[in-house]
Amino acid sequence: MKTYISMLRGINVSGQKQMRMEALRQAYEKLNLRHVRSYVQSGNVVFESEESDMELLAGRIEAQIEQVFGLGVPVFLREAHDFQRIIAGNPFLVGRSEDPGKLHVTFLYRLVAEIDPDRLRISGEQADEFVIGQQEVYLFCPNGYGKTKLTNTFFENKLKQPATTRNWRTITALYEMAKASESGEAWQN
Repeated sequence: MKTYISMLRGINVSGQKQMRMEALRQAYEKLNLRHVRSYVQSGNVVFESEESDMELLAGRIEAQIEQVFGLGVPVFLREAHDFQRIIAGNPFLVGRSEDPGKLHVTFLYRLVAEIDPDRLRISGEQADEFVIGQQEVYLFCPNGYGKTKLTNTFFENKLKQPATTRNWRTITALYEMAKASESGEAWQN
C-alpha cells in the first residue's frame, strides 16, 4: 500500500471549477482509494492505494473527476517520499533562512528535461527567484506570490506542460498528513 498526495489544478479559484471537498473525497473513494483526506479547498488529497503505476492512477482520478464533476482537471500525483525530498531539498531553506511564508513550489506534470536558462528569463527587474528541481520548481517570492510573474501560466507556457503551485505551509501540511497515514495515526491540523 502506497501513500499518495494529489493536487488538482485550478479548483475553487476565483469562483471557477467549483468542487466540494466532501464530494471530491467520495469520488476518490469510488475508485477504491483508501484513507482519503483533503486539505483546504483547493483540491489537495492524501490517500492510499495498492496501485504503483502513478500515470495510470492519475489518469483514473482525472477520468473520475470528469465523470462526476464534468471538469477536465489535471491531477498532479506524488508519493509521500517525493514530498520528503522536496522539503529536505528546498534551496531557499538549505544554507539560507528565507521566510517560509514567501516560499512556494510549482509542481509540473512531467519530469523536467534539460532547460535552456534563457528560455525562462523574465523581462524587467525581478526580486523573485526560482530553482528547477526534478518535477517541481522552487519559488522564493519576497513580495508575495500575488505579485510574482512566476505563475503557473508562466511555467506552463515556457515548459509546455501543466503546472500547479502550492505554498510552503500547504506542502508541509500535506507531507504531515501523508506521514500520519503511513504510520496509521490521525492527522491533527
